[in-house]
Amino acid sequence: MRVLRVGHSPDPDDAFMFYGIVSGAVRVHGFDRIEEVVEDIESLNCRVLCSGGLDASAASFHAALYAAEEYYVLRVGASMGRGYGPVVVAKRRLDSLRGATVAVPGRWTTAHLLLRLAARESLNIVYMRFDEIPSAVEKGEVDAGLLIHEEQIAYERRGLVKVLDLWEWWERETGGLPLPLGVDIFSKRLGREAAEAFAEALRESIRYAWSHEEEALNHAMRFSRIGDRELVKRFVRMYVNELTLDMGEEGVEAHRTLARMAVERGLAPRYSLEALEFV
Repeated sequence: MRVLRVGHSPDPDDAFMFYGIVSGAVRVHGFDRIEEVVEDIESLNCRVLCSGGLDASAASFHAALYAAEEYYVLRVGASMGRGYGPVVVAKRRLDSLRGATVAVPGRWTTAHLLLRLAARESLNIVYMRFDEIPSAVEKGEVDAGLLIHEEQIAYERRGLVKVLDLWEWWERETGGLPLPLGVDIFSKRLGREAAEAFAEALRESIRYAWSHEEEALNHAMRFSRIGDRELVKRFVRMYVNELTLDMGEEGVEAHRTLARMAVERGLAPRYSLEALEFV
């Protein structure tokens, strides 16, 4: 029996994308069973980079750069934003982040990479689970927090204010390319044909979720931390879009652009530029 071990994060957009597969409506050609591994994105990044054991996984593109020799980046499944992205928030407006203690959702997250690229000031970075950051900012445990997932559009409900918008920075730098964040990756050890089969299944899974939106949203709500169905629906529609179905050449260009920027600043390994393969 061929088993494919697949990781995805406990987030509504990932859960929505994988609904067709995990519900059994969509099968992956060449595999008899899918073993689902659900962990927060930084834990999945660490599995990919350190412990292995995943044949396919959601991952931050930052982590995927370090894993580029072992994993393909799939053209399907990418979380990309245009007009929105991770934000740094605080309890009050800050003139500068220089010297500020900023909570970020993990060393290997793309949001952390973008912050390092965008903020030239010296920051005091502390790593924290993404879902603990908003309350840490509220309580004054940190000066500011870098928000991903639903909180990036829900922070105002907590009375927090935006200090830095990473989409706005990216748009100025690139002229408006979509902003790369998360990707799905597939082990090169299993070969390109298997990667293509999984990519096609994930594409069908997304289409299935779109055509069964209310069912898929019910599934996605199980993974939400804010409990507001309309806000979750808005978030899912933001990050499960046509570029998620296939990032296209513009999406590939955006990812390669971010890779070059990271390598030039010493924030990603130089080998990633040559090893990066899209399927």
